[in-house]
Amino acid sequence: MDRRKLLSFVGLGALLASSSAAWAAISRSRNPYYQGPVSDHFNGLVFSDGRTPNKGLMDVLRWQTGKREREAFPQLYEAPPQDKPPERVESARIVHLGHASFLYQIGGLNLLVDPVYSERASPFTFLGPKRVNAPGVAFDDLPTIDAVLVTHNHYDHLDIETLAMIHGRDRPRMIMPLGNDTIVKARIPDARAEAHDWNDRLALSDDVALTLVPTYHWSARGAFDRRMALWCSYILEAAGTKIFHVGDTGFHDGSLYERLGREHGPFGLAVLPIGAYEPRWFMSDNHMNPEEAVKVMLALGAEQAIGHHWGTFQLTDEGVERPPEALKAALQAAGLPEERFRPMRPGLSWMA
Repeated sequence: MDRRKLLSFVGLGALLASSSAAWAAISRSRNPYYQGPVSDHFNGLVFSDGRTPNKGLMDVLRWQTGKREREAFPQLYEAPPQDKPPERVESARIVHLGHASFLYQIGGLNLLVDPVYSERASPFTFLGPKRVNAPGVAFDDLPTIDAVLVTHNHYDHLDIETLAMIHGRDRPRMIMPLGNDTIVKARIPDARAEAHDWNDRLALSDDVALTLVPTYHWSARGAFDRRMALWCSYILEAAGTKIFHVGDTGFHDGSLYERLGREHGPFGLAVLPIGAYEPRWFMSDNHMNPEEAVKVMLALGAEQAIGHHWGTFQLTDEGVERPPEALKAALQAAGLPEERFRPMRPGLSWMA
């Protein structure tokens, strides 16, 4: 197996990675992260979004060892200049930090979503998908962080070393779906980490509210903990607008987002993934493509959308420029203007 194929294994949430510590934890409990009542999406052992269980090891091997059309990322994919955010914003300002990481400055609060400042999206410092551009805001230029939001525990979304750095500097509130707090506190025992279920609504301040909602995805930090921690999307309400933020999701028939649009919309902005979608036979369950992202924007009733999850770490087979090209084509096919849905680069910002 060549080095690129080996790196791809690690990139899919370190599906094949394991450790003696993780195995010891799992041997002590059927679910090492969460014990709670059975619900419509938790059977006492694992979580589910109601679909057929996700593809397994044999599917990974088929993808990695079969005939592939993989377009490798460049070693360096230049991004716009790094942003230098103000200390506070009373309205709404969102800066893309790269991949799925964002700085939200909204209603006077500073929030980080899925912050990853590590060089690799991996459990290892020496192996795994390596970033091809710098974060859109240098760590030292980040304003004081009030809260961190984590959508799920894959390594390109939950970067424990970045969370430790932020905790050491600002001690922010850390909000995440059920079970993920156990992962964080194992590394940062005094973290202000709290875990919540789908449909929980939280007050971040007198002016900012947050709701966790379902999404089509899965979770794992290693080979033996698939779907043992929950995953989610977030709805933010502040500054006279509603924002729908998705870290990762599949599309399926789109009915989930039609329902969420009816129940919670319309939205001023949808923050949606547009990358990591090839090959479709493997990725479509959990990663939507740009055409599907346009459909989600419309289902949610969002006035605008910004696209992320592309251009920083190569996790799948499409080339670095393919997501924005496919998004442009999807907007044209739908008869929508390009400014309705912008593909974000690290350092670019959106303001209400």
